[in-house]
Amino acid sequence: MNEAKVTAIVEAVKGVLNVLNCSVPVGVSNRHVHLSQADMEVLFGEGHELEFMKELKQPGQYAAKETVTLEGPKGKLERVRILGPIRPSTQIEISISDGFKLGVSAPVRPSGKLEGSPGIRLVGPQGHVDLPAGVIVAHRHIHMHTTDAKRMGIEDGMSVCVKSSGPRAVMFENVTCRVSEKYALELHLDMDEANAGGIRNGDLFEILR
Repeated sequence: MNEAKVTAIVEAVKGVLNVLNCSVPVGVSNRHVHLSQADMEVLFGEGHELEFMKELKQPGQYAAKETVTLEGPKGKLERVRILGPIRPSTQIEISISDGFKLGVSAPVRPSGKLEGSPGIRLVGPQGHVDLPAGVIVAHRHIHMHTTDAKRMGIEDGMSVCVKSSGPRAVMFENVTCRVSEKYALELHLDMDEANAGGIRNGDLFEILR
């Protein structure tokens, strides 16, 4: 075996080891709503603009002061936070446990994949909106800046496993990597997933391929 081939093999092994030793901080995502402009004006009044409350880790994303109530066939959830900025379509992200309380069977989907999802009623201080679709359980995923993805040898859309540590250590498979210059490195899990492993915001997961 010539020197070039040996070097290539060594570099490939290093790449795998780098991935196996990479960690990612977790952001636990509670139930929340992304609103379209039209639906926001029905809920909060014509010309209303979201009022900033705090920044989220993803650049340009923030939690607004406004909340709404979700009303399903079996129950309701009050004071559900709205996240900004405004989106083209309204999307509600809940956990499976939330779905039991509401009486809604929400599919596990990537963000934006709303076709065929159930609808729900949103109630605000100025009115209500009956959505025909838009309720999902967000598929667990990792946001990655392009520099992080390159360092780890990961491409956009790649599926990885992640593993936590501690007394309730868990491993999650089928975690989709989303790569963009607009993203910051962060693993997103919902409340059900976090509670299963005693996970809190900022905890570190090891990324496995």
